[in-house]
Amino acid sequence: MARGSLPEIISATAFAAVAALLLNPFGFWMPTMAHMAMLAAAVAAFGAFAVFVLRERAVDERDAAHRSAAGRTAFLAGSATLLVGIIAEGLQSAIDPWLVVALLAMIVAKVSARVYGDRYL
Repeated sequence: MARGSLPEIISATAFAAVAALLLNPFGFWMPTMAHMAMLAAAVAAFGAFAVFVLRERAVDERDAAHRSAAGRTAFLAGSATLLVGIIAEGLQSAIDPWLVVALLAMIVAKVSARVYGDRYL
């Protein structure tokens, strides 16, 4: 395990646990509306923490390459998940607009960052 990656592992594990409780995939508990609201707030808080707060400092070139590969893998996994969701809901004739908006935001952000990097960095 890389030095200093323990907070990231703990955060990802806690996020997965809270998200699993929110989704309740097997119906193993019957939450009240208040429980669902608290879990949704916790998922949003953990998600915001993971996206905006967790550090992204590269120490050397190898660390920068590893972080870049991790970012690319995360982008591909997120895009593939959204595409599968869009296809599955398209087959049911009920596409959730948030799936399309999320995929569009990911693609626009990637293209914008690429154009900015090519031009100014």
